[in-house]
Amino acid sequence: VQLQASGGGLVQAGGSLRLSCVASGLSFSRYYLTWFRQAPGKERVFVSAIKWNGTPFYADSVKGRFTISRDNAKNTVYLRMNSLKPEDTAVYFCAADRQIINSAVSRPDSYAYWGQGTLVTVSS
Repeated sequence: VQLQASGGGLVQAGGSLRLSCVASGLSFSRYYLTWFRQAPGKERVFVSAIKWNGTPFYADSVKGRFTISRDNAKNTVYLRMNSLKPEDTAVYFCAADRQIINSAVSRPDSYAYWGQGTLVTVSS
């Protein structure tokens, strides 16, 4: 299984970015796909997830600003990030797993497969 994240970059506060994560080696349509982020010196935290049936989950800090989506035909999950803030600066990781209960979606240890991360920097 491989997950390849991309789309990070430098953006001014208030701007937008779209992250992508392409998966291979798994039955993509049956997996939870999730984004976590890790700021320098901090723990990895949950950002957003999308269930196999399209149900989205969001951290409170990004609700109303970020939108997660998936394209099963392209084995790709997206994270559209609008109204970016300096506190959104972090390395963003995509993760995947199949057997997760909804209450554990936000836990990093629920996921067996991880991408390499893409850096998002939001300047003030």
